[in-house]
Amino acid sequence: MCHDPASRPPAPPRTGEVGGSGLTTLTAADGTRLSAAWALPADVGAAGAGVVVLPDIRGLHPYYVALTERFAEAGLPAVAIDWFGRTAGVAATGTRDADFDWQTHIPQTTPAGIDADLSAAVAELRARTRPDLPVLTVGFCFGGSHSWRQAGGDLDVAACAGFYGRPAMVGDAAVRATRPTLMLIAGADAVTPVEEQLALAETMRSGGADVETAVYDGAPHSFFDRAAPEWGEACQDAWRRILALADRVAAGAAR
Repeated sequence: MCHDPASRPPAPPRTGEVGGSGLTTLTAADGTRLSAAWALPADVGAAGAGVVVLPDIRGLHPYYVALTERFAEAGLPAVAIDWFGRTAGVAATGTRDADFDWQTHIPQTTPAGIDADLSAAVAELRARTRPDLPVLTVGFCFGGSHSWRQAGGDLDVAACAGFYGRPAMVGDAAVRATRPTLMLIAGADAVTPVEEQLALAETMRSGGADVETAVYDGAPHSFFDRAAPEWGEACQDAWRRILALADRVAAGAAR
């Protein structure tokens, strides 16, 4: 289930130098302090869009720290957040260990709290780049669901992408969806049937959202992993679609 803290994301199809990366602590509008990871491309001034990474149920662990760096290699500044600042405090080492008791803390999260933390991440990205940087969300599993939910939300994000999401968690935001959305669907996902995710896409389209779906036949939940060479082409296709969405966001902002 979800990404193991020992796994690492695949390399993107376009790569450049990383200008800086690290761990930090953000403060949400309600005063909650939360752990986050950040990474910037070397030529940060050329970045047309940024990414907030929404992790799986395990919270901020090394996979997502590495993913911010992969986005920076692809030319996109990125911030990844932890879910558990309200209930577990800031992670002592900046990331959650493999034995972190996420089962206790996930039920205590709320959409309002997640949105406050996401807003803090957007502010952090813009503070490190420029005030008008357009931002897209990219989430995984639990985070994929909340990324898709942003398509019908009120936060200042331009587009939403998600892997392995659960339609039930999107809720009635689906019928209000208006933002461009990318759904990356594992064809052999044992957590959420493909049909449910495709039905969610249709509901979101009925709200006016431009929704792109990609189903990777036979791929398991958490296939986006460099340690799974059999899914290498699926990983590259997913990367291409995410980067194309980011490029669309950047081009729209430039107009």
